[in-house]
Amino acid sequence: MEYATLREKIAAEKADRVNRYAKYQEIIDQAYKAGIEAGKNARPIPMYVIDQGIPIDRIDDGACGFAWIAFPGNTSFGKWAKKQGLARSHYPSGLCVWVSEFGQSVDRKAAFAGAYAKVLKDNGIEAYAGSRLD
Repeated sequence: MEYATLREKIAAEKADRVNRYAKYQEIIDQAYKAGIEAGKNARPIPMYVIDQGIPIDRIDDGACGFAWIAFPGNTSFGKWAKKQGLARSHYPSGLCVWVSEFGQSVDRKAAFAGAYAKVLKDNGIEAYAGSRLD
């Protein structure tokens, strides 16, 4: 292969990578925005704190818990997300984005995770949302 051709090939690959990474950032921004909107619009079932059969407090944001968005780590998107500090290791899928928004409300966090995962899926990225009570 000629030197000029190799140089052009490397430049083209770099340009393709830059464009792909810019698209990933757009997807993440869109997913985050959708997640925030879904979390705000979620209607948690209020939780009541009861002492000796008497309700003493009402928690309007509902039960406490966690939520996350999981996706494979061996893809271009997964490698990019980890390199950017957006994702961390997760078993068994590979990587996950932990939902830290909306305090302790599992309902709002789960809504965020579901909307976020949907945007990823709509853009061809294998992803799913998960949540659990604390």
